Amino acid sequence: MNIRLIMGSVLMLGLLLASCVRAEPPTNVQIEVNFLLGYLEGSRCEFYRNGTWYDSKMAQAHLRDKYNYLAARNLVDTTQEFIERAATESSFSGQPYQVRCNGGAAMSSKQWLLDEFSRFRAF
Repeated sequence: MNIRLIMGSVLMLGLLLASCVRAEPPTNVQIEVNFLLGYLEGSRCEFYRNGTWYDSKMAQAHLRDKYNYLAARNLVDTTQEFIERAATESSFSGQPYQVRCNGGAAMSSKQWLLDEFSRFRAF
């Protein structure tokens, strides 16, 4: 067999496998997202998704699953991308997520998380 053919095949295989390798989101993004998910879980606020209000523990688990899905596909490079792609609206229905705390008015989950993210960054 021709050495060039073999080397070309090995190179192509390497390039193919390299594109399948999953990189973790940057460390600071992992820390920030984990903080936001922990904040959500500890908030005891309610989370509206697809017509139903869920407790903060269920909301955190759902958003963590979405984050893990996106991270596995290299789709989260910033915390803002996590908020936009995972925590703003339902991927299934397109309906926006909402948060309400202590019986107060509901607000978009996007704004709620961005507000807390700003406080975290300021700290």
